[in-house]
Amino acid sequence: MIEIKAVIFDFDGTLADTLPVCFEAFETVFKNFDNRVVTTEEIKAMFGPSETGIIRENLKNSKLDQAIELYYQVYKERHDLVQNNEEISALLGQLKTNGYQLGIVTGKARRSLDISLDCLGLNNIFDVIITGDDVEFPKPHPEGIIKALDVLNVSHNEAVFLGDSDADIMAGNQAGVHTIGVHWLPNYQTSEFTLQPNQVFSNINDLLPSLLETKVKSV
Repeated sequence: MIEIKAVIFDFDGTLADTLPVCFEAFETVFKNFDNRVVTTEEIKAMFGPSETGIIRENLKNSKLDQAIELYYQVYKERHDLVQNNEEISALLGQLKTNGYQLGIVTGKARRSLDISLDCLGLNNIFDVIITGDDVEFPKPHPEGIIKALDVLNVSHNEAVFLGDSDADIMAGNQAGVHTIGVHWLPNYQTSEFTLQPNQVFSNINDLLPSLLETKVKSV
């Protein structure tokens, strides 16, 4: 059994409970610019591209740059909706202590991710960050994960990828990494995975023991 060296995470719904503030920002944009009420399910269906890509692809109003600025304004101003999760912070620290390289592969734009990392005190933790701005093809395409593996200089069978959506699991499978579906935050994208991950965790504290067990078996 090959030892796991890198743990790569999706962000929204996986590392941070940011989906409510994402939804509020999108709802505000579509209401203000298209006079359209969008549901959370409609917004979820748009996910894939970055926030700027979602707005450019789905907004009817031509004032796209203004709409994008409003999105980021609301996202930052209402980030108080996102609570610091002490278990996530502890997990990341424990993974670092145990020698794992850490990464993020997210469809979020760099700008919104930076807002969240700063607000949640998660800066300077990750060895690689791939955002929606860094790829041509968003998840479920594996491009982002493959880029992260390249930066970390690990093979696909030396990494795990954790996410809360079908697109995450599909991307991980296509990249050839071990996939872990997570339902450990209050809000997540996919309640029932249509493509079964290698593992599913609903408790944050279950991840590290599982990785350490794999490490012991590989020795």
